[in-house]
Order: sequence, then C-alpha cells, then structure tokens
Amino acid sequence: MNPRHLTLHQLRIFLAVARHGSFARAAEALHLAPPTLSLQVKQLAETVGQPLVEQIGRRIYLTAAGQALAEAAADVDERLRRLAEDVAALQGIEKGSVRLAILTTVKYVVPKLLGSFAAAHPGIDVAMVVGNRGALLQRLAANQDDLYILGQPPQDWDVVCEPFADNPLVLVAPPGHPLARERAIDPRRLADEPFILREPGSGTRATMQRFFDALGIPLRARLEVGSNEAIKQTVAGGLGLAVLSAHTVGAELALGELVQLDVQGFPLLRQWHVVYPRGKRLSPAAAAFKDWLYAHRDQAVAPPGRPDARRARGRSAGPASTAP
Repeated sequence: MNPRHLTLHQLRIFLAVARHGSFARAAEALHLAPPTLSLQVKQLAETVGQPLVEQIGRRIYLTAAGQALAEAAADVDERLRRLAEDVAALQGIEKGSVRLAILTTVKYVVPKLLGSFAAAHPGIDVAMVVGNRGALLQRLAANQDDLYILGQPPQDWDVVCEPFADNPLVLVAPPGHPLARERAIDPRRLADEPFILREPGSGTRATMQRFFDALGIPLRARLEVGSNEAIKQTVAGGLGLAVLSAHTVGAELALGELVQLDVQGFPLLRQWHVVYPRGKRLSPAAAAFKDWLYAHRDQAVAPPGRPDARRARGRSAGPASTAP
C-alpha cells in the first residue's frame, strides 16, 4: 500500500464509519448519500489492499487493517485540527474550536457557561456532546474531544483530572410521601422504600450505593432508568424515591412536583472534574474555555435549595461520600 494514494476525504469518511459503526449513520453525519459513502470505502479498501470492514447483521465491525487505518485517520484529523488552531493563533485571530463532552447531570450547568463563552468569543466554534459515564469514557479513550466533565474520574487512566465544582446529591420523593414533613430522618427508615435507580455504572448510583452499604441498608430497586428526566417523572408519579444531583431538580422542587427528604447524611457530597488525556496539548481555544469554566463557574453552579437546605448541608450524621 502506498499511503500517498489515500485522500483526506476518504480518511474522514472512514473515520466516521469507524466511530458510528454504520454506513447509514456515517453518511447522515457527513451529509453524503449512502451509496457514495459505500463506494468511497470500497475504493479505500482497494487502495489498502485488504478488507477494512465486515458486516454482521446491521452492525459494521473493523478488521485489523480497518482498525489500524481508523487510528491513523484519527491522528491525521487531530493533527490538521491542531494545525488550523496554531495558524489562527499565530495570525492573532481568535479562531478555532472547542469540543466538549459532559455528563447528563452537568447539562444543567455547563451549557450556560459554554453559551456565554461563545458569545464572548464569536470566532471560536463550540460543540458539545452529552452522555452517560460509559459513553464519555469511550470518547475519552478515543480522544474524540478536547475536554470532558465527569463526576467520578476513571481510575488507573493516565489523565489530567482537576476538580471543577461541587455536585451535591439529594434524596427526592413525591409530594405526598409520609416522610416529606419529617426532619433528621434516620436512613434506616428507608430500608423498605422502593428506589428508582440510574443504570449500572452511573456515578450517582455508585455513590448512593456506597452510602447505604456502609450502613448495612439494602436498597429495594423498583426500576432502573437511564435518564434524570425520566427518573424525576417516575418519582413524581409516586413509584419510588431517588437520589439525584441537586442541580437537576431545582425546578421540580420549586414547583412542588418533588420534595427533598431531610435524611441524615444527605446531601452526599460529590464533585465534577475536568478531565483530558495526560500529555494532550490543549488548543488555544480549548485552553481559553477551560480558563473560562473556572473563572465563571460560580455564576452557574450554585445549586437550588430549599429553606432548610443550609441546615441539611451542615449536618454530618451518617457516612457522607467522599468519592470524587
């Protein structure tokens, strides 16, 4: 194979196929007709001299040669993006792009900061992906974004991890719950309560599990739900209790659709972190946004509270989580 015969257009097409695992989704992302995309991949395979993909059912899988080519295409794409950033910086023009990946719980906070940053820096293009922890770790492993905001940083990964903001977790219930008017509730009284839980692997779920496990309290799981919005609606419908970030339930508490239970040991204190691979050179635009996050975070991260929230935060009964 002669690499000189490969084109940037083909490499970008194949990188999209590798990331989406589907010709149809890659074609949609690139605004190409599926036959056009398939023809480009076929020609690329002929140039390489080996099959690049194999199809099982509706899913596309990379061959060994395809995986090697996808990694090379990702390197080329990143290098060209950095080149554009460097040239813009040398010209003294505030241009470039920022690619951000955030947890679903962070979407109640960070988009405000991203919007104000974009308004202050109109020459910088911004893009944001919102997903659960598993999806963000996959993107982090593939180095698809500039910055990641996670609740619990991945252990044993070679990454830079900097605390960004507090993320208190509160216990919420439907308004008519028998414990809604009680104070300093012993957590052991929740042993028979049904809980609505996030999916396995969620940082919120892991933190609440550690709290109840430390007290020897088994959790009675009624449902596992993959989104905070669905959990809030399920709890409001009277199907159980839930532990959620205080940042996600402000509107519902204010409207009386949910109530925050005054349970000893709550809120559970967690933090969000800014994460990126160690050794990664942040572009001028990404570094500027990172600085903006820390300089303006107090404008966006103050969680909503209720009249007795201050007292609840000051109480330390029960094992509060110290996990990052």
